[in-house]
Amino acid sequence: MVILPPDLDPELVARLADSGGGQLAKKMGIEFLELSAAHSVARMPVEGNRQVVGLLHGGAHVVLGESLGSISSAIHAGPGRMAVGIEINATHSRSMTEGWVTGTCTALVLGRTLCTHEIVMTDEQGRRLSTVRMTNYLKDR
Repeated sequence: MVILPPDLDPELVARLADSGGGQLAKKMGIEFLELSAAHSVARMPVEGNRQVVGLLHGGAHVVLGESLGSISSAIHAGPGRMAVGIEINATHSRSMTEGWVTGTCTALVLGRTLCTHEIVMTDEQGRRLSTVRMTNYLKDR
């Protein structure tokens, strides 16, 4: 069960429930554990998300990071508003070939029109695999 803020916009709750966090997140097996504007956590299996030489694909790190950053920003945006990604970057520090990767998203800036989040991916031993930083523009729907 996903931990959500008690005052979360009911429309956003319905969209998250209906979409499972989005089509790509579902295809990649991402499981959302905790979601809020300031702190979110999700995990993703390595199985099914490897590149040709057997390592977890670098793009999979970015998908996990963007999924967390986007949802966290949408939560901060609030009712009648939406988050649109305008910048994302990733630094890969370590590879993995099996198990689960966990993404922990922390807000760096929660403004009126911009949100920036840092998402740290770790392996099951808590070692940093990559760092993703994402900025979202908040606008009216």
